[in-house]
Amino acid sequence: MELLKTALAGVYIVEPKVFGDHRGFFMESWSRRAFAQAGLDYDFVQDNHSRSTVKGTLRGVHFQRGEYAQAKLVRCVRGALVDVAVDLRRSSPDYGRWVAVELSAENHCQLLIPRGFGHGFVTLTDAVEVLYKADNPYAPEAEGGVRWNDPDLAIDWGVTSPVLSAKDEALPWLKDADAGV
Repeated sequence: MELLKTALAGVYIVEPKVFGDHRGFFMESWSRRAFAQAGLDYDFVQDNHSRSTVKGTLRGVHFQRGEYAQAKLVRCVRGALVDVAVDLRRSSPDYGRWVAVELSAENHCQLLIPRGFGHGFVTLTDAVEVLYKADNPYAPEAEGGVRWNDPDLAIDWGVTSPVLSAKDEALPWLKDADAGV
């Protein structure tokens, strides 16, 4: 496993070692020991699976507040997407900054997003499947989000008319959101 730093402290691209041959491939997608050796201490307690059927589907930007904040390890197991992490820690010098990384079934890369960050993605292909680990269980009372097209964030999603849920369409602007992280 190789950890690649991004422009945001604590957000890493994780490149697993992939062993391939004529039959396919094998890779270790998560190892507590390997992460600990890299100085990262995460106790993931929940695995989630998301499927988006149509190219241009955008999910996010989502987060959990306070004691329910979540770190995530995100990977794409079918298709391709652009994954985005947004620093929502008001006390951070990087508050409001974001990074975007292409994750795909082909590149096997993962994105490690620490607590205090918002997360979202847009699909680059049809039939995209995402698996992600979280270090805190989902708590509906602590969920929040920020609009995908917030001008203060100016995230370059690569789409102008994404496929959104009604819930994501109604998310507040960053200036009006109670991120609480």
